[in-house]
Amino acid sequence: MAIIKTETKQKTIEKEVTLKGVGLHTGDNVKLVFKPGTENTGFVFQRIDLEGSPKIEADANYVTNTQRGTCLERNGVTIQTCEHVLAALVGLDIDNAIIELNASEPPIMDGSSKFFVEALEEAGVVEQDEFREEYQVTEVVSYSDEETGSEIILMPSNSYQVTTMVDFGTKVLGTQNATMNSVKDFKTNIADARTFSFLHEIEMLLENGLIKGGDLNNAIVYVDKELSPETMEKLKIAFNKDKIAIKPNGILDNLTLHYPNEAARHKLLDVVGDLALIGTRIRGKVIANKPGHFVNTQFAKKMSKLIKNERRNNVPQIDLNSAPLMDVNQIMDMLPHRQPFLLLDKVYELTANHVIGMKNVTMNEEFFKGHFPGTPVMPGVLIIEAMAQTGGILVLSTVPDPENYLTFFMKMDNVKFKQKVVPGDTLIFKCSLITPIRRGICHMQGYAYTNGKLCAEAELMAQISKIK
Repeated sequence: MAIIKTETKQKTIEKEVTLKGVGLHTGDNVKLVFKPGTENTGFVFQRIDLEGSPKIEADANYVTNTQRGTCLERNGVTIQTCEHVLAALVGLDIDNAIIELNASEPPIMDGSSKFFVEALEEAGVVEQDEFREEYQVTEVVSYSDEETGSEIILMPSNSYQVTTMVDFGTKVLGTQNATMNSVKDFKTNIADARTFSFLHEIEMLLENGLIKGGDLNNAIVYVDKELSPETMEKLKIAFNKDKIAIKPNGILDNLTLHYPNEAARHKLLDVVGDLALIGTRIRGKVIANKPGHFVNTQFAKKMSKLIKNERRNNVPQIDLNSAPLMDVNQIMDMLPHRQPFLLLDKVYELTANHVIGMKNVTMNEEFFKGHFPGTPVMPGVLIIEAMAQTGGILVLSTVPDPENYLTFFMKMDNVKFKQKVVPGDTLIFKCSLITPIRRGICHMQGYAYTNGKLCAEAELMAQISKIK
């Protein structure tokens, strides 16, 4: 498997667009604003009703609850039922967007992604400068839940495809299948498939004070048991209707199915939304048997971890015999470090978001005289220092006069050492922005490789300061 840089440009929306409605479970009136996102931002939710307007990235590792939808939580801030919004973004081939909310739950609208898709189209989809990355599947990955019999399989394919197979074991809703052969199919074949529930689930939700925002226009209710007079009265009150009846096809009245297999199509919509939490585009075919939010998000977590490991071990492919972008003299023009503390020899790549540099480790290094003299090993702190100097090139490249600035590191997190570095090794460093540089503060992920393997990694935060 491999993370590949495609020739497809990243996309975001051209302008802001607003939707208003009610949250399905909270019943609260809520306003959602889609805003353009910068390159490599991904999808980020923002709660403007809370102090500091905290943000939560659409990340599988923040999933805390999947009982009645996918719930994200970070630092005590929650986003409920996020999957329909995320599905719309993926379905319109968008990479970066901010989803601003004044409540914990997006509006349910009609229980599908249709209105989100229409709003995003109204905002307009535009290309950005950076190219999109995809995770190309070359071998089968699977996840199964023995308790429910649910299973998700991901296999090689030239494009992102999804097939769902559902079987609820009831007469009113038997076995159904749905397929999306291309993301281009989402808008016309999947987006308007509405959420559904069974009568016995509705009764339980009503008793627990949920679905306060539900009505017969945003959820298909399949009647899988006898409708008692007592339940009939509860439904009349809950849905604000004078009369409730069952249609011949076994669903509550005032609603017509868009497709005979609308349930399977909505399950596919949920899979697309939940798998957006992987955070990286997938080039492969997903087959989901009896999918649900739990199995979907567990699979997303598995894929997120797998891709993270792949990314860490994804040694930059550079030709060490080619002319570098910067040699040591050009590096010294930008960095204040000098021998014996200049630990970077060449820079091979430098973009707005990442830098790749190199250091030849020789027996002549000063530190080898005293660091395990009989068995020379490069000190781990100096590997991180060399990584930080590489990152310093990235930070200082953002100012027109780098020689008048210094880079001070504020903190380092998740520092790990994997391999020894010894004389004769060639160290390759790659530092990439985690978030855009703001107010001179840079937050980046750094990796160091030698002999084709990851030898160290760290999250680095630095600030540039002008020399007085």
